[in-house]
Amino acid sequence: MFTTEDIVKLRKRTNAGIMDCKKALTESNGDLDKASEWLREKGIAAAAKKADRIAAEGAVASYIHMGGKIGVLVEVNCETDFASRSEKFTTLCKDIAMQIAASNPKYLSRNDVPASDLEHEKEILREQAKNEGKPEKIIERMVEGRVEKFYKENCLLEQAFVKDTDKSIQDLLNDYTLVIGEKLSIRRFTRYEMGEGLEKRKDDFVEEVARQAQGK
Repeated sequence: MFTTEDIVKLRKRTNAGIMDCKKALTESNGDLDKASEWLREKGIAAAAKKADRIAAEGAVASYIHMGGKIGVLVEVNCETDFASRSEKFTTLCKDIAMQIAASNPKYLSRNDVPASDLEHEKEILREQAKNEGKPEKIIERMVEGRVEKFYKENCLLEQAFVKDTDKSIQDLLNDYTLVIGEKLSIRRFTRYEMGEGLEKRKDDFVEEVARQAQGK
């Protein structure tokens, strides 16, 4: 349908990322002009042109969920203090913080996944494929496909936006880049969940009933 050379040409033409170029060419059956138009329609090309700008302003947004059971802090950057105080930027920050609370991403992007974590995940996926009785010759292709799913589930920028699952968080950033007119980026985030990592006490139900019956 299209070649690596086509991806390189589209990337030079639009400055869009490699994965975005591949998706655009897939959607346009390898037609470079249609792929360029697709990237413009999605706002990806416009966002890519701003990628080299410095986004040192912004805000740290917070979100508390379930009566204090889950809390999120996320730093979202823009280019100017004026933009950081706008209603649209504030809405974006809140939506991203809510996304993190709801979807619990482990990483910001696929580039942040440590090689050791990725290899561990691949080993698990290989064993799953073997246990499913898949032929050895197609296991690696299956693993690569399932790794893409792993990225989409665990990397914030690739997760489906909880308010509109037809777009990713990166798509959301691209949309707001067009509206606000500045480079926007997520720098870091932290998610807290009450009791996470602690071994919670589990009382034996029978003993609990017995104590209550005896008035203890």
